[in-house]
Amino acid sequence: MYKPLPHGLFIEESGIDGQGLYTNVKLTEGTNLGMSHVELGKLILRTPLGGFINHSDKPNCVKVESVTRQTVNPLYDHDFTKWDLVTLKDIEAGEELTIKYTFYTVKKDFLEEAEKEKKELEESYQESKRQTEERRSTEWIKGYNKWKKTK
Repeated sequence: MYKPLPHGLFIEESGIDGQGLYTNVKLTEGTNLGMSHVELGKLILRTPLGGFINHSDKPNCVKVESVTRQTVNPLYDHDFTKWDLVTLKDIEAGEELTIKYTFYTVKKDFLEEAEKEKKELEESYQESKRQTEERRSTEWIKGYNKWKKTK
């Protein structure tokens, strides 16, 4: 019979985000909880185990590459990599399981482009501010000169 989650794990509302993966049994460091992801080329498929685990910068679990299979016959086989979820430390019953996301990264080019746009926006803002001050100053001088002529 298919079990989407290993014995002792369950899904519940998370304090991190949405729903999370929890344990109702103590898990010891190094416990392999099973397959969390399968990577087919650029496609990443999450199992129920990988679909509900939340990110943490201080995770208590890690994804470990467990099997990589290369195509033998391209008509019938596919390259794939299987990833298992393994505990990094002892986890008490009731704790949420977490990993540090590593599959989903922001490309360096995107970050560089965002920094460039930020710089351009700042320069545009400063120029707009300068022009506004210049107009105010010019208007003040014109107003002063007009007032002076009436005296």
